[in-house]
Amino acid sequence: MKTQTFNISMPSGLVKQLDNQAKQELTSRSELTRKAIARYLNSQSNWDKIFAYGEKQAKKLGIKEKDIDRLVSEYRHGK
Repeated sequence: MKTQTFNISMPSGLVKQLDNQAKQELTSRSELTRKAIARYLNSQSNWDKIFAYGEKQAKKLGIKEKDIDRLVSEYRHGK
């Protein structure tokens, strides 16, 4: 895998947390940062898929955005 180096700035408290976590996991600051970024990007991708599915289902069922709060409330109250 080809790698590229870049610099980022972050609050010193966050760097301290990063270093402590890396030490606990016996890994490097860079590896922990790579894992965190990969996890974030994967999470965002999953949320995009969930929202796309929800939009598809809403369209299929004829549900409009203005209906959502009412439908959630009805579901929660067993109506």
